[in-house]
Amino acid sequence: MITGLDHIVLVCPEIASGTAVYAALLGRAPDWEAVSADGAATAIFRVSNTALELMAPHGDGPLAQRLGEIIADDGPGLKSLAFRTGDIEHAHHRLTRRGLKPHEIMPGDSTSEIAGKTRNWRRFRCSDDETGGIRTFLIEHQTGELEAAEAPDDAVSGLDHIVINTPNPDRAAALYGARLGLDLALDRTAPEWKTRFLFFRTGGLTFEVINRLGETADTASPDSIWGLTWEVADLAAAHERLLDAGFDVSEQRKGRKPGSNVFTIRNGTLNVPTLFISHDPH
Repeated sequence: MITGLDHIVLVCPEIASGTAVYAALLGRAPDWEAVSADGAATAIFRVSNTALELMAPHGDGPLAQRLGEIIADDGPGLKSLAFRTGDIEHAHHRLTRRGLKPHEIMPGDSTSEIAGKTRNWRRFRCSDDETGGIRTFLIEHQTGELEAAEAPDDAVSGLDHIVINTPNPDRAAALYGARLGLDLALDRTAPEWKTRFLFFRTGGLTFEVINRLGETADTASPDSIWGLTWEVADLAAAHERLLDAGFDVSEQRKGRKPGSNVFTIRNGTLNVPTLFISHDPH
């Protein structure tokens, strides 16, 4: 039913500056830039296994007003997930049966200002009350689906994992595993880090759902998309590139996963905790 994470939506105050930040961060140009009639400007960065869609208010349309309200309430950051499916009607039927209360299937289209190309898709949104408060969509592409361009070794090639914070790990396990059908690869409690980890796999990346032990939290409160870990082929070269671009980055260090090395981008990411990772070849 779900074949991967199609894209993540990052809401930002202004599209040109946001696009410039992420072009410098990822080391690659946007693959799509467009303006919609209802008041949103978008820029899409396609990598090997997903895409990051920046979205900002543009003009005075209803969507521009809604985006402005989101930014005023919560600031910029990661706001929505869109999963990819090859059969939108089947997915809608299955998720209705599984209690996710999906909205009506709606068509969508966009024309890029970069090359004048057009894309078409259909999608629906699940009920926020059923998805732990994270805006969650399913999308089926019809024409013009984006493909990732080749990336140099110091640029981001793909998304290693996305981190979701939850006060209710059992609710999250039911949502991502039983209801959305992602593969639960690991459920581990690590007392040394005071955290329970649930790892789900889909489309060549990992959903890392974390519950911080010992914190007093209402289990009915919403989940949140917390951060992103981007994969690069040459971590040292990426580190040097980001330093040259003026980012505040940590020293390189060994990651928690054997054979991995990482560094942190400390700020300047539009409120998105960000890690870069590379894996030693086997």
